[in-house]
Amino acid sequence: MDYSKNIAAKMLIVTMVIAGIYFLNQVLVPLILALLLSILLSPVVVFLNFRFKFPHVVAVFATLTFAILISAGIIFFISKQISSFFEDIPNIQRHLNMHYHNIQYWIYEKLNIGYSKQNNYIQKVTKEIQDGDGMMAKPLDHFSVILITVILIPVYTFFMLLYRNLFINFLTKMVHEKHHPILKEIILEINAVIHSYIVGLLLEMVIVATMISTGLLIIGVDYAILIGVVASILNLVPYLGILASALISLSVAIGDSSELGILISISIVFLIIHLIDANILIPRVVSSKVKINALAAILGIVCGGILIGIAGMFLALPVIAITKVVFDRVPGLEPWGYLLGDTIPKKIDWCALKSDEVTI
Repeated sequence: MDYSKNIAAKMLIVTMVIAGIYFLNQVLVPLILALLLSILLSPVVVFLNFRFKFPHVVAVFATLTFAILISAGIIFFISKQISSFFEDIPNIQRHLNMHYHNIQYWIYEKLNIGYSKQNNYIQKVTKEIQDGDGMMAKPLDHFSVILITVILIPVYTFFMLLYRNLFINFLTKMVHEKHHPILKEIILEINAVIHSYIVGLLLEMVIVATMISTGLLIIGVDYAILIGVVASILNLVPYLGILASALISLSVAIGDSSELGILISISIVFLIIHLIDANILIPRVVSSKVKINALAAILGIVCGGILIGIAGMFLALPVIAITKVVFDRVPGLEPWGYLLGDTIPKKIDWCALKSDEVTI
């Protein structure tokens, strides 16, 4: 009876956590992003405190200002590339219309479906999508949510860096003194894992953007640098980001040229870069500290996308990494941490039984 009550209590806690993530995602997303940024920037604050004797508030403000300036520079560079892309939209639209009419003609010739019938079907599908999802009313809502999130992230980051010791002391008061060594290990390990993960992710973004831009420039694709930067940002979502960026590149190429060789070359470039990224960059640059198996990562990304959206897909891996660190250190939760890990055991470890007592 006690065992069944314990399982029911754990299931209730898990259900409450999932419901909280789903209904409070607009609150949790900027908080988690700010937490990750504060972990990344905390060594800089400590360096300014102890090396240059900056007051803590000044060190936090200077660090955050420097980070904002770097982000603003990157955004300015991308916006310049996007503005150049928008100037060429009429030319891209003409190519897309040409491809659209060619596809219509092929359907008419092969399937004997008239142009008017094809247009009516496309208009019907488009109207159903817009009416069903309320897409006409959503862009403004999405923009307001993104704007609020962008404003809140630096504010939350500032206060997390400012009150870092306060939060740690709060945890020490919540946990019994005999468990303080474990708590300290958890905090230090989380800092090390997240810092290593974010730095590796940023390095991977730079390498992927450079490789894609160089490859597309060699092929002769317009807006190669913009595509490379966008592809590296989309690649923040593991496994799915590189596919989305490849589709975007192919769409731009289709709108800019009618040559089949360009499309094949783009596909080859992205395939090669994906193989390099998956087999060299991610294992050696990103996943050196985050020891999570591929199944747990994919499930986390899918669940994060369902519960929160694109932000949930990006936050899935660091959240799973933090969860694994806690599971590995808390008595009774170690098996769950082992399940999330990337260790592949060579044999099954049964308890100490005689060989004739073990049956499968």
